[in-house]
Amino acid sequence: MKLLSIGTVAFDALETPFGKRDRIVGGSCTYIALSASYFLNKSGIVSVVGDDFPNEMIQKLESRNIDLEGLQIKEGEKTFFWSGRYHNDMNTRDTLDTQLNVLENFDPIIPESYKNSEYVMLGNLVPAIQNQVLDRLGNKVKFTMLDTMNLWMDVAMDDLKQVIAKVDLLTINDEEARQLSGEYSLRKAAKVIMKMGPKFLIIKKGEHGALLFGEEGIFYAPALPLEDVFDPTGAGDTFAGGFIGYLASTDDTSFENMKRAVIVGSAMASFCVEKFGSERIEDLSLEEINERVAEFRKLTDFELNLALA
Repeated sequence: MKLLSIGTVAFDALETPFGKRDRIVGGSCTYIALSASYFLNKSGIVSVVGDDFPNEMIQKLESRNIDLEGLQIKEGEKTFFWSGRYHNDMNTRDTLDTQLNVLENFDPIIPESYKNSEYVMLGNLVPAIQNQVLDRLGNKVKFTMLDTMNLWMDVAMDDLKQVIAKVDLLTINDEEARQLSGEYSLRKAAKVIMKMGPKFLIIKKGEHGALLFGEEGIFYAPALPLEDVFDPTGAGDTFAGGFIGYLASTDDTSFENMKRAVIVGSAMASFCVEKFGSERIEDLSLEEINERVAEFRKLTDFELNLALA
């Protein structure tokens, strides 16, 4: 197994300025696995759902060559549920309801066939569970990427710092970077966070793009101005899936290749927001992805010759 993703497979209820959906499939692991599937012949997930999870979505995931041996289906229990409402700027949202359900007692069981995975993506989840996964995988993993959020900084900072110390790359947004580091300047924040353990850091800035930090320097990828943005839910997870999916497919973890991976991840995230839930990223073509990556190249491709006075 080249890539193993751990996270939530869930139901979401969403309300944005452009519409409303009462019950659609979401969850960090869903978006990560779907996005990564365009770059890998096979990947696996570790997650849990109830017996109310639709069989059609299980078939959809399997059709994308996503191995579901690590997906636990709990009989007589309900799938994790989250409900939220986005404000007009589409960058801020209110959580209306959270029902942990099967996630409350989730024990991340890793199938034997997954234990030689070279790349691991720890999707947003309770840090204690992320720690469990890393302990159970041992030291065979080639590259580990972690996503987290401000909630865990508020309620489980010690556990979170333990996970951060073990991973190769951390991805968080700008607000979370400032909270974690205590620094307002993102360059200063990056230095503080990287001293916690990760060799690389990605700071996501929503509609303003993403920053990649490493010992070799800094790389900035802009966000693509889109005509239609319906639902930003899952965009960060889709970015992460595209990033690590491309990285695993090339088997190159150099800073230069990570620059390319940031563009690939940004391209995948730009598809995600164009429809509700995971709908847009379920059936993309290679031609669509290549065209979108080309659009990103055009954003920053220019020639400049200055005549000195």
